[in-house]
Amino acid sequence: MKGFGIRLWLAVFCAALSGCSIQHFVTNKAGDALSGQSTVVARDDDPDFVRAATPFSLKLIESLLEKSPEHAGMLLTAASGFTQYSYAFIQFDAEQLEDQDFTRSQELRARARRMYIRARNYGLRGLDLAHPGLSSQLRGDAGAALQVATAADVGFLYWTGAAWVAAISQAKDDPDLIGDLPIVDALILRAAQIEPEYGRGALRSLQISYEMARASRPEVARDHFAHAVNDSGGRLAGPYVSLAESVCVPQRAPAEFKSLLNQALAINVDADPDSRLENMIMQRRARWLLSRIDELFLPAADDNPEQVQP
Repeated sequence: MKGFGIRLWLAVFCAALSGCSIQHFVTNKAGDALSGQSTVVARDDDPDFVRAATPFSLKLIESLLEKSPEHAGMLLTAASGFTQYSYAFIQFDAEQLEDQDFTRSQELRARARRMYIRARNYGLRGLDLAHPGLSSQLRGDAGAALQVATAADVGFLYWTGAAWVAAISQAKDDPDLIGDLPIVDALILRAAQIEPEYGRGALRSLQISYEMARASRPEVARDHFAHAVNDSGGRLAGPYVSLAESVCVPQRAPAEFKSLLNQALAINVDADPDSRLENMIMQRRARWLLSRIDELFLPAADDNPEQVQP
């Protein structure tokens, strides 16, 4: 790694002396290296270390994109990176602080929304790179416009849709952003049409929460959950957390809620090294949700108290 760093900076220095074509070549090579680091990060066993390191990595990618704006790998890394960083750390901080410091919580939600929009914009740039003008066509008939998308575009469809819906979730008082929901519908639907098992259950997990937020269809959400568990071989905590949070809470099913989160916590994070970091982050969320079970399942006036005990 040290040798790579020396070679990279020497190359950058030489490029500065030798002209734009070499500089562009070096930028693209650096971009290739950075956009290929996702497996290394995904295997990390220290979410707090990743939290501290990620902003530098993302800013470096943005700097390289200034020099090489049509690098598809870096655009996808930026779209996924800003989305995941915002969800795992900024939004989660906001949620945890909401009861103790509402003002700070709202500030963090606003920051999370900005990060999600930044991620969405990189995703749209990636789609435009493959299909010029596509992002502007989404403002018309998004479903028809996205028929040009192919298997090569699924990553951009997924991360653009995920970032967009996450931004909407943090800005429920923004009618313009909420008005974009039909575009999100089309992005997620097109990704599911092409590759429903994308991300070994990642797309299905997104659909669990999205179905409930968009149309409150628990039966459909549960079907996505079953597929997500199957696609991941039961080794991802995300589907269990999504179903517990998105379906069990509104359906007032505390026993199932607790069971699902305990299943998420029982997953051995070392059994699937490529998902280690994701599982650790989702297990952290599962523990937090379990700590709030009494708040999330307050008895309603017409409830039988025995039915709402965890």
